[in-house]
Amino acid sequence: MSNGRGAYLDPVEPLAGEMFLIAVELDGDRRNARIYRAAACDADVLMEQFAAQVRWEETVAWDAQRQVVAARRDLKLDALTLRSEALAGADPHQVLAALLDGIRRQGVQCLPWTRALRHWQARVCFLRRFDPGQQGWPDVSDDGLAGNLTQWLAPYLTGASRLRDLARIELKKALVGMLSYPQRQLLDQLAPTHLTVPSGSRIPIDYSADVPVLAVRLQEMFGLAQTPAVAGGRQPLLIHLLSPAGRPVQITRDLAGFWQTGYREVKKELKGRYPKHYWPEDPLQAQATARVRPRGAP
Repeated sequence: MSNGRGAYLDPVEPLAGEMFLIAVELDGDRRNARIYRAAACDADVLMEQFAAQVRWEETVAWDAQRQVVAARRDLKLDALTLRSEALAGADPHQVLAALLDGIRRQGVQCLPWTRALRHWQARVCFLRRFDPGQQGWPDVSDDGLAGNLTQWLAPYLTGASRLRDLARIELKKALVGMLSYPQRQLLDQLAPTHLTVPSGSRIPIDYSADVPVLAVRLQEMFGLAQTPAVAGGRQPLLIHLLSPAGRPVQITRDLAGFWQTGYREVKKELKGRYPKHYWPEDPLQAQATARVRPRGAP
């Protein structure tokens, strides 16, 4: 319908297969009216009779079903599409804008994230949350990234026009590029990826929660009285002390307090289940170990 309304013809009607119809009688003023009487109309006749109203209209938009930027040109008579064809050589700026729109709709999780990049994201989010306004840390949360795609991601999308093209973009370079050089140095100082514990093991720090978490076997922390901290010593880690089987037996921000009051109960509970492991009387004077027992231990 050239006025934008909808109409339909019963599929059993002889004219049901025609591309264009002149509807003479309809059943009222509904948005999708039933056609009772109509005549077939040739497309060339339409274009000849309404030449002044026929126009080409180009569109470049995200096709959510095909997950691709669709560029096409339509021959229009008011709201009626007479012909549609692919548009070659679409404006790259329009293609980019449509692709960015598609990424926003899909969510930034459609980008080629790795576990390491998600860890990087969590570290920066922690510092932004811990020191609001101090170093000007950018908002790299999923919502923050989605709201700022034009600035940080668009320069890396050259030649991309479909969702599967995103697999080849340099996401790490794009994300790290949001930080200044001093911020990149501070990130490693204030939010290190790992902590070396008394046993010598390098244990990853989890920044995904409000307070960063260090999950480590209890025996690897013997001899350490002070709770490790990040952010220049201002944020104590939440320590998940694990059993030999890797299950949390104590969660604490006060390691010294645990050695003094909680260790005896944990030792009493677990020594019977794990008799081959090292359970010294004085954990602060004991040798930390990543083994079942340190060399020379009784």
